Amino acid sequence: MEERQFDEIVGMDVSYRTLQFASERLGLERLAPTQRRRINLIHGSLVYRDARLAGFDAAALVEVIEHLDRARLATCERVVFEFAQPSCVIVTTPNAEYNVNWATLPAGQFRHKDHRFEWTRSEFAAWANSIASRHGYTVGFQPVGEPHPVTGPPTQMAVFTR
Repeated sequence: MEERQFDEIVGMDVSYRTLQFASERLGLERLAPTQRRRINLIHGSLVYRDARLAGFDAAALVEVIEHLDRARLATCERVVFEFAQPSCVIVTTPNAEYNVNWATLPAGQFRHKDHRFEWTRSEFAAWANSIASRHGYTVGFQPVGEPHPVTGPPTQMAVFTR
């Protein structure tokens, strides 16, 4: 919100409660009208084509894809990369290899009860490279968090550019 170069910021979630929480946390009701007009929280899903997502320069799917059933990933891909087509797409997801570093996370368990999967770095890279080649993007990878020398970072990020 502090970055004035963004004319419009849209946050989307499938949960009305999450959107309410975001509105409260951002203090949207207390913002000046000019600032408030820049921010729009919408109810929706990345597994349905949505005209409200078209025309943006960038999209960020932050800790989103692991909450989708694997069968829905292809639909999400089409919605974001084929229909919305932002110039830049940032996707973050947990690095499954890093999970062994948490003593409180039992072996074979996911970090969140709603995760449908968690990918290794090579699985994530294969998925992202495949998307990039199908939709005319280049993709680069960045660590999120301090990388462990063996298991890598806690979170992995793909940055797609067109």
